[in-house]
Amino acid sequence: MIVCGDDVLAHRLAAELHEMYGERVTLLVPAPGDAPDRPVARRGRAMAFFGRVTAAVTRTAAGAGGTGAPGSSAGPGTSGAGQGRSIRVVETTEADDDVLLDAGIGRAAALALVFEDDERNIRAALTARRLNPRVRLVIRLYNRKLGQHLATLLDQAAAVTEPGLDPEKPDATTTVLSDADTAAPALAATAVAGSKKVIQAGGLLLHAVDRTPPARGEVADPGLCTLALLSSTTSDPAGCEGSERSGELGPRLLPGDAEVAAATGRGIVALETVRYEGPAQASGWLGASGLPVGSLFSRRLRWSLAGVLAAVVGLSLASTLTTGDHPLHAAYLILLDVFAIGDPAVGEPTSRQLLQILAGFVGLLLLPLVIAALLEAFGTFRSATTLRRPPRGLSGHVVLLGLGKVGTRVLARLRRMNIPVVCVEADPEARGLALARRLRVPTVIGDVTEEGVLEAARIHRARALLALTSVDITNLEAALHARSISPELRVALRLYDDDFATAVYRTLRTVHPGALTRSRSVSHLAAPSFAGAMMGRQVLGAIPVERRVLLFAALDVADHPLLDGRTAAEAFEPGAWRVIARGDAGVPLSRSGYGPVTELPAGRVLGPGDRVVVAATRRGLAELHGRRPRQGADATGTATPPATALVDPRI
Repeated sequence: MIVCGDDVLAHRLAAELHEMYGERVTLLVPAPGDAPDRPVARRGRAMAFFGRVTAAVTRTAAGAGGTGAPGSSAGPGTSGAGQGRSIRVVETTEADDDVLLDAGIGRAAALALVFEDDERNIRAALTARRLNPRVRLVIRLYNRKLGQHLATLLDQAAAVTEPGLDPEKPDATTTVLSDADTAAPALAATAVAGSKKVIQAGGLLLHAVDRTPPARGEVADPGLCTLALLSSTTSDPAGCEGSERSGELGPRLLPGDAEVAAATGRGIVALETVRYEGPAQASGWLGASGLPVGSLFSRRLRWSLAGVLAAVVGLSLASTLTTGDHPLHAAYLILLDVFAIGDPAVGEPTSRQLLQILAGFVGLLLLPLVIAALLEAFGTFRSATTLRRPPRGLSGHVVLLGLGKVGTRVLARLRRMNIPVVCVEADPEARGLALARRLRVPTVIGDVTEEGVLEAARIHRARALLALTSVDITNLEAALHARSISPELRVALRLYDDDFATAVYRTLRTVHPGALTRSRSVSHLAAPSFAGAMMGRQVLGAIPVERRVLLFAALDVADHPLLDGRTAAEAFEPGAWRVIARGDAGVPLSRSGYGPVTELPAGRVLGPGDRVVVAATRRGLAELHGRRPRQGADATGTATPPATALVDPRI
């Protein structure tokens, strides 16, 4: 396996392939001087603040957890460096012909191109396909439409160069993935208490939801099946923050039925729905993406116009009662008087003259209202192409920091869930501002570390904060400032450094035990999907279970002996994998619906004509593919990982 990249995703993907699948990996990375620098602005104030908080709670955390200093324990795979097969690291400035040939592209099974620059990935993909038409390509691209066209082009190039290739087999397929798209559903679900985690591929929708027991000593409703047991400390993870090192108190992925029945009082992640859903209808010009026709005029102006209309109706009724005219004729005369185009009521009864004078006053009031309506309508249509400011009475919304690649995808996901959002972005040229403008999402342009920016986003009335900028310190400082304003605020941080994330997570949880804190790493959520694609499987997505990841993949039963010839119940391996849906082999997900296994006839045996969707741990997915020997995994799905050499301290 060859991995080319210039950020933490490349290192994490290489470790995933080596540790989970036992693959020989060559990692092509830029030299330290050529690697893109990640901004670390305003580190001093945030680190000083966090240092004071950490010092204040160190004694409490040590007494309660007994896990030692944050970040002091070695992660999985750090011991025994040099034992077994290590990852070969090659420093290079560009993935050109000579570099790829030296890395072994001619005999490689798969190549992952995960540079942050889309153009760089495309150039390397074209070169690799020319050098080895049979290599499996996994490309990281943010542009979805371009990715679809590129995958088709590269697959056609492989078929022309090697006529014997079977297009239905994953030998030389091209898979285009986006780390932002992979992580966006999990990040969006983190912002909403009790929200569903959604995995969507083509027309297949998988809904997983966190559930708490209805009463003490009872078991939560498992839905179609139980995907995971949450940590035994109710609202927050135990031990090492819900990771694989949490032990018996941590989350249990894919537990057996007996263990679920015995786990009273623990929250669960339940599979709620598996269904096929066609493409959504496009929104009309009156939809969320259209012009705000329904809010052309302010409430004050609407009430003023309603008052004028009521005055006209009242004068018309009074004219009918006093003069005996027909109501329509009386209303006609009153309107002529309002617009000052009627004849003077000389020689007519006093009541008619009085009504004419009152109608003239109403006409004087109508003129400024008409001008105000024109100005407001012009201003509203003009502001349809500008950013909105947060309304004064806004509450219960999500404050989203950062509109880069990840923030833009999360914003789109939140709006599809009809969740009110206020965005904060420091760069006036950020890529996500166009989407925020089109969706009419209130946006604050400013540095979140400056005073008054979070307050302008109405953080004191928000339900959650999603800090998704590319700078760890900025995310931390925003979270600390937001918690100082609203201690019970729900906070989710995007942090690159895992040891730093562990320290922040533990400290914030100790200081604010009643609030919910989550740390999410985009590379941690995306790496399993990229690794699965390199192994030739269609990975639909991943959902976070505290600080662990549960994968969903579509597999052909004929290619997996551990599934062939068994019923869904017999194929269930607690702690490793579970079949949750079945469809027809060879039919794309976007064309055929998949039914949950609960709807299959009893005793239905899976065979070569079936394609199934499985929920699996990372290690379980490797075992299904036959890349790792099966182990006696318990219900946690964890086992001692093989010794490996770390390629970067950030993984």
